[in-house]
Amino acid sequence: MTNNGNSKTTLEDLAKLAGVSVSTVSRALNDQPLISTRTKQRIWALAREHDYPFRASMPSAPIGAEGSIAIVTPHMRGRALPLSHPFFLELLASIGEAARARSCDFTVSHVAPENLADLVLATTTSRASGVIFLGQSMLHDAFNELADTGARFVVWGAHMPGQKYRSIGSDNLLGGRRATSHLTRLGRKAIVFLGGNDPEALQRRRGYLDALAESGIEADSRLITPVEFELESAEAAVTRLIKRGVAFDGIAATSDLIALGAIRALRRAEISVPGDVSVVGYDDMLLSRLSTPTLTTIKQDTYRAGELLVASILDPGQADIPGFLPTELIVRESCGG
Repeated sequence: MTNNGNSKTTLEDLAKLAGVSVSTVSRALNDQPLISTRTKQRIWALAREHDYPFRASMPSAPIGAEGSIAIVTPHMRGRALPLSHPFFLELLASIGEAARARSCDFTVSHVAPENLADLVLATTTSRASGVIFLGQSMLHDAFNELADTGARFVVWGAHMPGQKYRSIGSDNLLGGRRATSHLTRLGRKAIVFLGGNDPEALQRRRGYLDALAESGIEADSRLITPVEFELESAEAAVTRLIKRGVAFDGIAATSDLIALGAIRALRRAEISVPGDVSVVGYDDMLLSRLSTPTLTTIKQDTYRAGELLVASILDPGQADIPGFLPTELIVRESCGG
């Protein structure tokens, strides 16, 4: 009955090999819950051994999985953000742990959407239970349109005005305000803001501006410095500020990696951290605890984020899944206490 090029294994063949009915084989191959996991595993093993022609309609997840989730990262500024980025590695790990706890599998897609058509493609060509998008980029309006299609998805990112879709993210406004307020309480008055134009960074910048106003400090446009979501961009931006002679005594960064890039530039210029400049990051990645000096940061709970993102896909009717993660100031050496 093994396929030798002249014949093909049939459902009837598999039924005889397994000692069960044809209907049981059919249900097992389609991962129906009425069939036990052990029976499914035995029939699938026989199907592989005897070259049974698997159909596209068969489940993409391994036998016994409660579901499968696709992970997709949209383009940012014309390119896909590398999955090797430390923050996304930590977030992916959290999603994986949450999925495993729910007996669910996940895959990371090669797709990097740039528009609505790409989003539709990502949610309709996968056999996954749903899609987690890691970041909104500039696709807020496209995600709103995607929500109208009934696609099952959730976005890791900021909550936006007029939003129709579910997103999970930290309270960026409060986080930005906490980071900057901590610097002003330390007596810092010329505080650089390092961030991009993504929705999360823009909300954190609003928090930065609010904290300056609350402290009676006038915002200086020279200190609001655009950077990419990477260490090298931040290092180059801070180096330019130093070379231009712009005076500053604090830095509020929109990610830990950006903050670490800033510290590298300061140390190269022999500027003391935190003696001359205090630095606050955002994320509380593992790197922030291992750096020299260790990094003061705004913690967003990626472990809890993974749980909420997975629950949003597997429990789509659950209305009480929170969209905001709390933020917490973690004080370490880069602010001097």
